[in-house]
Amino acid sequence: KSANPQWREQFDFHYFSDRKDMLDIEVWRKDNKKHEELLGTCQVDITALPTKQTNCLELPLEKHPGSLLMLIAVAPCTGVSISDLCVCPLGDPSERQQISQRYCMKNSFQDIKDIGFLQVKVLKAVDLLAADFAGKSDPFCVLELGNDSLQTHTVYKNLNPEWNKVFTFPIKDIHDVLEVTVFDEDGDKPPDFLGKVAIPLLSV
Repeated sequence: KSANPQWREQFDFHYFSDRKDMLDIEVWRKDNKKHEELLGTCQVDITALPTKQTNCLELPLEKHPGSLLMLIAVAPCTGVSISDLCVCPLGDPSERQQISQRYCMKNSFQDIKDIGFLQVKVLKAVDLLAADFAGKSDPFCVLELGNDSLQTHTVYKNLNPEWNKVFTFPIKDIHDVLEVTVFDEDGDKPPDFLGKVAIPLLSV
């Protein structure tokens, strides 16, 4: 019930040089669980923003009244990566030893915010739901930890896809839950949901 909402939420998006450079933003209103209405959209060209500083932007909503006030900072990623199985961060014994040293008991209070990092190997899925009329799906996998999100490539026309990718996330809250969701790519339409698992970090 507000025309001037304040969210004060922070989201981390991992921008890789081979991805698109536009940040798309949509504002929606909800009357109830069934009814939603688009209040406006706007875009930010990430490549046009100065790096290593916080940029304060007031973005007018396209074709709708109102604007969004946002703080956007473009900074080098630390502790976040996508790699193949053969070159994963913990695969190198020397790097594994450095990480063990970094997070050993005696170094616990060196940097209170540096809790650790999570490495996830996404190998494959088995017997997925067929999402198209040909009895196949075009699955990809999205991993979310807190407000961090990374995803695999799409394996086309396959109900038993193999991704064989390694993802690393910095851990910001030990009480976070890793959510792994499988979607079916559907061209320009929103992807179809194929399944999800949730893994509390404290259970690992």
